[in-house]
Amino acid sequence: MDPFLDQEHLLLRSRIRSWVKKHLRSAESKETDMEKEAQRLLSLLGKDGFIAYVAPKRFGGARGKVQARDLCLIREELAQGSPLADTMFAIQALGSYPIIISGSDQQKADHLPPIARGEAIAAFALTEPEAGSDISSLKTKAVRKGKQYILTGVKSLISNAGIAQTYVVFASTNPEKGAKGISAFVVDGQTPGLVLKEKTQLLSPHPIGTIAFKECRVPETNLLGREGDGLKIALGTLDALRCTVGAAAVGLAARALHEAIQYSQKRRQFNQTLAEFQGTQLKLAEMATELEAARLLVYQAAWMHDQGIGELKQKSSMAKLFATEAAQRIVDQALQIHGGMGLVAGTVMEKLYRDVRALRIYEGTSEIQKLVIARTLLNKA
Repeated sequence: MDPFLDQEHLLLRSRIRSWVKKHLRSAESKETDMEKEAQRLLSLLGKDGFIAYVAPKRFGGARGKVQARDLCLIREELAQGSPLADTMFAIQALGSYPIIISGSDQQKADHLPPIARGEAIAAFALTEPEAGSDISSLKTKAVRKGKQYILTGVKSLISNAGIAQTYVVFASTNPEKGAKGISAFVVDGQTPGLVLKEKTQLLSPHPIGTIAFKECRVPETNLLGREGDGLKIALGTLDALRCTVGAAAVGLAARALHEAIQYSQKRRQFNQTLAEFQGTQLKLAEMATELEAARLLVYQAAWMHDQGIGELKQKSSMAKLFATEAAQRIVDQALQIHGGMGLVAGTVMEKLYRDVRALRIYEGTSEIQKLVIARTLLNKA
């Protein structure tokens, strides 16, 4: 992947790799409360300057503009050490990107610096009980009254629900227009009428839940862009950051391959190590090849994003599709090499097996990625 990286990227990779080794892989955290651990990791990432890569330098960020390659490098390394740390970093990017691409200078100045420092936790409130892949069917409404909008509705499966200070919320300002009537708003987490309905437990530890808007009043100045821009903002954000999900998948798969190699060289059966069996060697070869292919697709898409060239939507979808599906296969094969030990609760492999599953679903399922890719191909024909 090095052809897609410059010297600054290589230095960043070295920094985040050292940070992961020091903070995530050298010792287990003693914190038992998952949300507190998530906040601790975010604060630490902010203090050490890594969250700054989610924002442009003018508004507290690390570079002149946000680079997908930076985000991919950080996510790949974080995922190898702690999927929870990766999640917290990823949601800071997901929650801030709509503000970057459509916010006013005042909105950027108000919200991006604390997010970039890790002092304000971000959230991206799009999914609803009846609106997942079909964004256009969302039911949350925003009715204008004077110089305010009144939000009503429910959002489900929202990462950082209940602990976020800054929510980007998508709601319909003109239901008759369907998808073209969706708008986006920045909502402070302490706004009256924004209520945490429940916290949701997932297969892999993750701060997530359901929030409701009960006559939640926000100033008109909280509107991102113009009325009706919401779908464009949501899809623009997902298209840009989708390749970073692939990067997280690459990180998880790389950790699984490492664990499989280490275990196969130590575990003995029938008077030889597992690594000496040809069957194991074939598995490892296939895993390593898929991992390399996934990594190249991810960084190609990220490079194209940063250069502003090519069919970004298609390449980003390809990167997410292939990398997440390959990571699932790699983790599964790594667990198979571990045999019964891979099933033991609390072991690295058991955690990886749970951690990898969500990547094929969030920010667009594998099926949606295939549709995006196919439509792009057909439009070219």
